[in-house]
Amino acid sequence: MAVEFTDANFDQLVLKSDKPVLVDFWAEWCGPCRMVGPVVEELAKEYDGKAVIGKLNVDNNPAVSAQFGVRNIPTLLLFKNGQIVDKQVGAVPKNVLDGKLKAQL
Repeated sequence: MAVEFTDANFDQLVLKSDKPVLVDFWAEWCGPCRMVGPVVEELAKEYDGKAVIGKLNVDNNPAVSAQFGVRNIPTLLLFKNGQIVDKQVGAVPKNVLDGKLKAQL
């Protein structure tokens, strides 16, 4: 299951992770976000133990969204060693995100 990232746990779960981390910045009212949501859940199951995959609700967590300049959603940021290594804005097929994750393992 995808991890729920928040302003409070972001540093610990994302920036200090020893595994690659995919963060889906989303909101309830965003149609394309609802299309990406199930894909993020599938990837979370498939990469369990190899990568950390989760979602951050931009409406409930404005600090992290502002910190990384997220203006459009869905935005998916891929972190490795606390740094952004890849970025995807907008809804994309699962194979695109899968390829980005594989490149970081």
